[in-house]
Amino acid sequence: MLEKTTLGRTGVEVTKLGFGAMEIRGPRIWGGRPVTDKEAETILNAVLDSGINFIDTAYDYGRSEEFIGRFISHRRSEYFLATKCGCTVINAGDHDETPHVWTRENLLHNIDISLSRMKTDYVDLWQLHNPSVDQVESGQLVEVMKEVQQSGKVRFIGISSTLVHITHYIESGAFDSFQIPYSALERAHEDVISKAAAAGAGTIIRGGVGRGEPGVGLGNADRWETWNKADLDELLDEGESRTAFLLRFTLSHPSMNTTIVGTKNPSHLAENLRIAQKGPLAPDIYEEAKRRLTEAGESAQA
Repeated sequence: MLEKTTLGRTGVEVTKLGFGAMEIRGPRIWGGRPVTDKEAETILNAVLDSGINFIDTAYDYGRSEEFIGRFISHRRSEYFLATKCGCTVINAGDHDETPHVWTRENLLHNIDISLSRMKTDYVDLWQLHNPSVDQVESGQLVEVMKEVQQSGKVRFIGISSTLVHITHYIESGAFDSFQIPYSALERAHEDVISKAAAAGAGTIIRGGVGRGEPGVGLGNADRWETWNKADLDELLDEGESRTAFLLRFTLSHPSMNTTIVGTKNPSHLAENLRIAQKGPLAPDIYEEAKRRLTEAGESAQA
């Protein structure tokens, strides 16, 4: 059984291990890997079969929303569905560009297309996709989101954001949840996560396994230099991988509700499940890891 927690003021119980459906976006978006219909069908159903009940996607995640609609819409009662808005997708020949357009018209377009693709009447969580405070205010985007919420097309509203904008959003009290980057190798938002939770909002962690090893996915070699400087290999359990340690580090944050980890490979999903079921790091290991990371120059930011 996967551990669950309450997603802030939504009151909904979600699994601490969630699924990030960006990995089934296909090759046209941000250099994604090819994904077949069968691969998408297999991984999405395996996610639900495993007990994971939180799935995160976005309007601009290529074929992700389409696959969700085709392959698991008949299991809609089994998962909490989150998507993001503010996006556009423009054919640029051999790939697609995804500029954001922060207008009422585009947000209304986004939700209708997302619902159609995912073959559902409602989205559990509708999130703004990384706008600035000025963009939110000038476009009156919170008002638009609440309008759509009142229509019944979305249950809760949230935002994917980062410093410095996120502190303003937390103080505004307008959002039910925040999607925030965080891992042992990216600790800038460590205290912000706690502030969001203290304000009653749900906390959704992205990048919780360091965004992948260097050269894989969004992995960054410089980020992994921090691991070496902190000598974190010394803290691994016997036979434990770096990725496993990173996921357990993220799960150790006392204010996180769920972390979205993506894959299209069922064996990788099985490994993530095994790690998550092992649970957070021992408190002394967690504190020692944070101490070493701080000394190596990776710490929370104000």
